[in-house]
Amino acid sequence: MAVSISIDYTGGLRCQATHGPSGNQFITDAPVDNHGKGESFSPTDLVATALAACMATVIGIKANQKGYDLPGLKVRVEKHMSEDSPRRIVRLPLTIEIPLPPDHPDRKLLEATALGCPVHHSVHPGIEKPVTFVWNG
Repeated sequence: MAVSISIDYTGGLRCQATHGPSGNQFITDAPVDNHGKGESFSPTDLVATALAACMATVIGIKANQKGYDLPGLKVRVEKHMSEDSPRRIVRLPLTIEIPLPPDHPDRKLLEATALGCPVHHSVHPGIEKPVTFVWNG
């Protein structure tokens, strides 16, 4: 199933994105280090955000399938850009904090689920994506 997302360039290095199915909108802004104001997510920030949100979402789905919820789950991602040309993302290290004890029986399943998320599989293999899992139960 395809999802339609519309982008309107509004000037000043900003875009407004509209999610077709829901009508929800957000604005992107060019980063300060690339001629923008940095007042909102940049397009490359959204790549990092998509990866982190996808991992959290699929972990949540798997937990729900197993009969529990994971409020308090946190994912942090850092976006590192190249210093040479062409400008590109080179590294997206992630830390996933899961509010379960380290000896939880679903530990391996949840970690594998995170690494199997669609965005993780879609991000170019040349981008480093190290993941650290922290179990805080």
